[in-house]
Amino acid sequence: AEGEGNLPKLVLTSPQNSEAEIYLFGGCITSWKVAGKDLLFVRPDAVFNKIKPISGGIPHCFPQFGPGEIQQHGFGRNMDWSVVDSENADDSAAVTLVLKDGPYSRAMWDFGFQALYKVIIGADCLSTELKITNTDNKAFSFSTALHTYFRASVTGASVRGLKGCKTLNKDPDPKNPIEGKEDRDAVTFPGFVDCVYLDAPNELQFDNGLGDKI
Repeated sequence: AEGEGNLPKLVLTSPQNSEAEIYLFGGCITSWKVAGKDLLFVRPDAVFNKIKPISGGIPHCFPQFGPGEIQQHGFGRNMDWSVVDSENADDSAAVTLVLKDGPYSRAMWDFGFQALYKVIIGADCLSTELKITNTDNKAFSFSTALHTYFRASVTGASVRGLKGCKTLNKDPDPKNPIEGKEDRDAVTFPGFVDCVYLDAPNELQFDNGLGDKI
């Protein structure tokens, strides 16, 4: 379909009528609706002009998370991905996107690679799988993340499952984080928060303060 800024997007619908929208630019999921309610958030100042990455939804950070030797969060969110496969099942629908190296990526990160990104949507779930293959004749290292923006009420939002984790509190000084340990059952956000949780479990529960638990 035609999305914002005339950019092409995919609309993925499960048999139970949950829905996801995915822009080929950046391979970015911008919407995930369950029972008509969008659980993701796109910033009001987001632009859809291919000059800047889409600010919201689930953007890619690849091959670098955060600052480093190349541009912030890498280039995966600044390139066009392509569809290579799609599937329909009785209870789900899926699409697989691919990103390969090109002149733009090679100019800052001179490696051959293939990234396969599979998005699966069910009645009340969205799952993603990212697989990176080295297609070069030399080794490389990378970091990656899916930088999810959830729709939430900041005063009511909380995260469970982090109790007991070691923490690196980067507020007020990101360059000199304070080590600590999380002792709360539910982490809340009374003000600005910039904290890293080490060895976090694979499953956490996010209460968005709007009646949804993810």
